[in-house]
Amino acid sequence: MLRRLLSLFRRDQEPDAGAYGERLAADWLKRERGFALVARNWRSPRDRRDELDLVCRDREVLVFVEVKARAADARVSGFHAVDRRKKRVLRRVITDYLARLTEKPRTIRFDVVEISLSGGPGTPPEIRHYENVPLFSKYFRA
Repeated sequence: MLRRLLSLFRRDQEPDAGAYGERLAADWLKRERGFALVARNWRSPRDRRDELDLVCRDREVLVFVEVKARAADARVSGFHAVDRRKKRVLRRVITDYLARLTEKPRTIRFDVVEISLSGGPGTPPEIRHYENVPLFSKYFRA
C-alpha cells in the first residue's frame, strides 16, 4: 500500500502498461492492418466502469478491440485473460455503443490484441492480433 502511494508522487515513473499497450495496439493496427481508429477508451454513459479499449474500422466492418498488455513471462496470456466474465461485460458495453449509433454498421467483429512487454531495454514488444474472436451468438443483430 505504501509503495503504491509513494509511486503516485514519482516523476520518473513509467507510463501505465495498459495505456501504453493501447497506444501500441492502435498504432500497429493502423500501420500494419490499415484500420481507422474511431474511438479509444469509450465509456458507457450508463455505467462508467464499462469501457471499450479501441473501436476501429476495417473497411466496412466495425471492429471492437480489447487490448491486453502483459509481461512476457505472465502466467495467463492476454488472449486467455478475456474470460467469460470479461466477455459478458464486453457484450453489454458493445450493445450500448451500438444502440447509440444513428447509422448501424452492417457488420461488426470482436478482436483481441495481446502485447507481450519484454521489459528488456531495446527489446520491442511482441504483438499478436486475434481476429474475429467469438463474442456474440450468430443470431445477434445490432
